[in-house]
Amino acid sequence: MNDTVVQAAGCVLWRRSPVSGDLEICLVHRPKYDDWSHPKGKLKRGEDPLAGALREVAEETGYTADPGGELPTLHYSANGRPKRVRYWAAEAVSGHFTPNDEVDRILWLAPATARARLTQPRDGDLVEALLRALERR
Repeated sequence: MNDTVVQAAGCVLWRRSPVSGDLEICLVHRPKYDDWSHPKGKLKRGEDPLAGALREVAEETGYTADPGGELPTLHYSANGRPKRVRYWAAEAVSGHFTPNDEVDRILWLAPATARARLTQPRDGDLVEALLRALERR
């Protein structure tokens, strides 16, 4: 068995609602897993984790993002291998979502709604971490 830790990175992508100005968090739906999560993915060999996180946001959501502070790192097992995912807060700057093979839908949701919609409870903790980070700004 390969015990090499899979290195991945992602962002808790947020914006102010164009309608109400309220905070919204972007979740992505991956049809392969039929789950709702934050945009994330495996790092390419030698890739800087933050650069990889922003690349994944662009690939999965179509948005460019302005990164903020680093959020807690998640460690878990995926397909029998240990996985480490570093996360950053990131504000959506511009862009437009186009469905693709990896992500067929995105949702912009209020924080409590986003937390309830996330498939993995550990991802909900990142919503709380984002809210704390934004309060400190």
